[in-house]
Order: sequence, then C-alpha cells, then structure tokens
Amino acid sequence: MDNIQILLENASLATTAARSLSDEKKVLILKSLAKKLKDNVCYIVAENKKDLEKMPDTDSKKDRLLLSESRINDLANSVEDISSLPDPSNHLQYESTLANGLSVKKITVPLGVVGIIYESRPNVTVDVAALCIRSGNVCVLRGGTDAFFTNTALVSLIRDVLSESNIDVNIVQLLPADRKFMPELLTATKYVDILIPRGSQQLIDYVREHASVPVIETGAGVCHTYVESTANLTKAADIVTNAKVSRPSVCNSLDTVIIDKKVTAELLKLLAPKLLEYHVEIFADEFSYQILHDLNYPYLNHAVEADFGREFLDFKCSVKTVENADEAFEHIRKYSSKHSEAIISENKELCERFLSEVDAAAVFTNASTRFTDGGVFGLGAEIGISTQKLHARGPFALEKLVTEKWVVRGDGQVR
Repeated sequence: MDNIQILLENASLATTAARSLSDEKKVLILKSLAKKLKDNVCYIVAENKKDLEKMPDTDSKKDRLLLSESRINDLANSVEDISSLPDPSNHLQYESTLANGLSVKKITVPLGVVGIIYESRPNVTVDVAALCIRSGNVCVLRGGTDAFFTNTALVSLIRDVLSESNIDVNIVQLLPADRKFMPELLTATKYVDILIPRGSQQLIDYVREHASVPVIETGAGVCHTYVESTANLTKAADIVTNAKVSRPSVCNSLDTVIIDKKVTAELLKLLAPKLLEYHVEIFADEFSYQILHDLNYPYLNHAVEADFGREFLDFKCSVKTVENADEAFEHIRKYSSKHSEAIISENKELCERFLSEVDAAAVFTNASTRFTDGGVFGLGAEIGISTQKLHARGPFALEKLVTEKWVVRGDGQVR
C-alpha cells in the first residue's frame, strides 16, 4: 500500500450511514458487539498473546497491552453500558423565533470522522468504536505496531457485527500501523474532522506539532499528591500508595509526592514499607533522601531536575519536600501536565484553596488521583482524559463526541 487515501475516503463516505443510524439500531449493534466479544474470548486472547510475546516483560507498557479473559469480559460489559447511555446527538440546545418569523434552533450533531492515534492499549479499539457508533460518528483507528495482532482481531470482529447488521463496515476503519502513513493522516483535512492522540507525551507532541487536522490532546499525566502538615498520615500513606501502585502504567497514577517538611519523616516511615512491597524506585530530593536512607530503603536515588515533571508510567516516583503550601502550589504549577492533582489535608480552608487555585482537569482533596476516569465519574467508557481547555477537559466520553449545528427554517425571508 502506497497511501491510505482510499481508506480515508471510505471513512468519510461512511459518515452518512453513521449519522442515519436510529437510536434503536445503535443499541442493537452495541449489544451484538458485546456478545461477539464474549463469544470470541479465546480468539482474542490468542491474538493478544502474539503481541505480548514481542514485548519484553521489563516494559512497563506490557500491562496496558494485556487482554486477559476478565479484561475482555469487562470490555464487553463496557460496550453494553455504552448502549444504555443516551445518544448525545440531535439534542436541542437553543430555540427561538425571530421577529421576521425565522425559526432558529441549535442542535448537537456528530463530529464526523474521528481519528484516534494510540499506543499499547487495545482496549481503546473497542471503547472508541463503541462510543463512535453510539454517537453517530465514524472512527479511524491508528494503533501501534506493538498491538497489531490484537487490534486487527478486534476490528475484524467489530466489522463482522456491522456487516451482519447490514451497516457500512467503514464506520470503523483500522489504518496500517506503519509510521510512513502518519503524515498523510495528520494532514487529511478533507476526510478527517478531528484527531485525538492517546499515549506518551512524545506521541502527543508529535501529533500536535505536525497535524493540520484539529487535535484534542489526551493521555499524558504528570500527577502530584501534596501531603500537607495537618494531614492524617495513615490516610495519606494509603492514598499515596494506591495512587502509585494500583496501576502505575496509566495516566492518572501518581508521579510525585510533595510533603511538608514538618511531617516528612513521619510520613515516610509509614509510606516506605508500603512502597517497598511493590519495589517502587524512589527519586528523592536531599531532605527526603536522607530520611529514606536512614530507613534503609533499598530502591533509592538522588532526584535530579528531570525527575520532576516526569511521567514515570512504572513502579517509580519522585519525592519533593516543601516548607509550606505556597511552595507546594508553585511546584505543581511548574511541573504539572494539568491532568490530575491531589491534596491530603485536614485544613478545610486550604483544601478549598487548592481546588480553586490548582489548574488541572481534575483536582482532589483526600483521595487518590486514580479516580480520574470516565467510568468512575459516571460517564461510561472514555476516549481518554483531555488536558486542554477547548471542547473537552477531563474524561472525554460520549457526551463530548458531538458538535453543534444551527438549523434555520424560513418562508421567503430575505435580509
């Protein structure tokens, strides 16, 4: 294949079929897809194994690549959940009759062709396809080479369901993973309405810098948890541990714990054994390094500047000690990717100040950043977590896969 133009053309042509789907038809397609996934667990696991065998066990992305039987069943259940969500398109947002008799309405409509560029996350293939079908959009999927066999298998099952439902299969389109086709996708303004990169900061930066198609950024998360001097330290140690180790390869996991110096020693005595259980590698500033060294913490490094503002995506984190809340807030302002930020404190006034002043898509008091998730927030499956401020911010779910259209009805009026 020399280019992907025919694939993009087919996707653009399929927008008519996608927009024309009735609510009832969309629900039936998604319920059929959920059943298809459950009926083909063994096939998906076998194809996924081919991808897993190519990736070394030491690669932190391997967990994101894995599709076990339980994860596939969870994906299928998620598709069923999406089918039960209300269709976000064709909602009346504004209505007026002008003095000259013109009827003016503003309604929500599908975005059109949604291009997703992602890495090591085959679950995205199913989530995005289901969300786009439910909202009347076409999706163009560009996964990474590391998930080639898994993505190919999943898209074949999705297209089987569309074919069995007598629907244009090009509503879901899988592009080649070869990097040589990336520039063509990024500049396909004639065929693609929006691009959503989901993955590393390097991937997001590349797409933003080279795309002429509009881009919504999702995925990169440099997340902090600030343990303030009034915090319940037992609670704080549990929250920090959960934020770091429950699933370190995802974007809402903790990267840096910021600690007031007054409580650093006491907190680290509680926290170190919990992190040690998971062999978490710590990059500590001078003050916290000495405390952890005295505690004989084995996986310890002196932090350098690059360890702050770093998305680890692994069993690794940095520790920064501060004199007061102002210094903590400034550290977050300087290094945050504006994804998810948390404060652990019993000072209610300071907590409210944190919620008001810290600029991020999601801010928490006395809770783990791991809760930043469309499903957890009651939105269903998500495209990703948007860290920008235009169109969507935070969990980018079904409700945001629409734009607006003005519909004006007249009877001979002229201006």
